[in-house]
Amino acid sequence: MENQIFNHFADIQTREIAPGFFSKLIHTENNTINFIEVKAGCALQLHQHIHEQSSFVIEGQFELTVAGVPQILDPGMFALIPSNVIHGGRAITDCKLIDVFSPVREDYKFV
Repeated sequence: MENQIFNHFADIQTREIAPGFFSKLIHTENNTINFIEVKAGCALQLHQHIHEQSSFVIEGQFELTVAGVPQILDPGMFALIPSNVIHGGRAITDCKLIDVFSPVREDYKFV
């Protein structure tokens, strides 16, 4: 996506970043914004990365475990995950989430 002020969300290609995790990614100079749809039952194993992550639940239920503490997130809930903290999660139902990463997720910049 070009670095423009106004864009069309429909123009962002959807990518499956993990089995059952379908993302539309926007990269700014300092952040990656991940609009993600997750199929019920799909999970991300425990992992960590240098990025701070803010995760917002828009629709559905998502169980997120951060530093060994599980929490079911409903619409309107969010989690703030510090850099290098171990976390993972699974969709209890079909979900729509927004994740914001800082700094930019270079590994999410696809060719």
